[in-house]
Amino acid sequence: MDLQLSGKTAVVTGASKGIGLACAEALAREGARVTGISRDPANLAKAQAELKTKGLEYAVEAVDLTDADATDALFARIGVPDVLVNCAGAARQVPVAELSSASLHSAMEAKYFTYMHATEAVIRGMAERGSGVVVNVVGQGGRQASPLHIGGGAANAALMLASVGYAKAYAGRGVRVNVINPGLTRTGRIDDRLDAAVRDSGRPREELLAEMVAGIPLGRAGEPAEIANVAVFLASPLASYVTGAVVPMDGGATSAI
Repeated sequence: MDLQLSGKTAVVTGASKGIGLACAEALAREGARVTGISRDPANLAKAQAELKTKGLEYAVEAVDLTDADATDALFARIGVPDVLVNCAGAARQVPVAELSSASLHSAMEAKYFTYMHATEAVIRGMAERGSGVVVNVVGQGGRQASPLHIGGGAANAALMLASVGYAKAYAGRGVRVNVINPGLTRTGRIDDRLDAAVRDSGRPREELLAEMVAGIPLGRAGEPAEIANVAVFLASPLASYVTGAVVPMDGGATSAI
């Protein structure tokens, strides 16, 4: 299926590994001109080399998206893309007994503000142009409270509200904004989740992981490429009447109407 993305410009944040890298690869395979953003130049170089071995062109830019001024300066230089996919930032899971004001602030800086800074840097330019798409890969932790993920879950919930607010504000000016909420996905973030669960419960990692998977009706964790497939569809003109949507991707674990 032609998703009509050939020749479009796309920026993916958090694009050096995991879901972000999978989104960058999927967009590049559709013919988009992709720029990946991450704060670690070494990880970006590895990602760029990996996609090159697959025959895919991939530009990279290192910037810390918690810095609003640096984010604005980057987009002023590279321009407003047709598509922005936000995957940057991961709030660490912290048992409730370890929570502090510092960890709560860190969660918002790591997850909420990285997305907001990138979105704020481009969305008015998209609206002035009369076209643009933002896809925010957020997380089901914003819908399902966990004592291990209070700070990060709150950041995710805030991102969902902000995303839908932007969608309503800019729909009449040709800009679409949608959210994907992955559940348990096979990335390095599983280790962070398990580390927090072990500290909280004292139970073995293998036992905790098996319990997590057992709670998923599809019987397995998701794959980054599966999240990327939905992100690319939402970014494409084939989803031209979809905006303000919050799409769960957790294998049925949080089924709700």
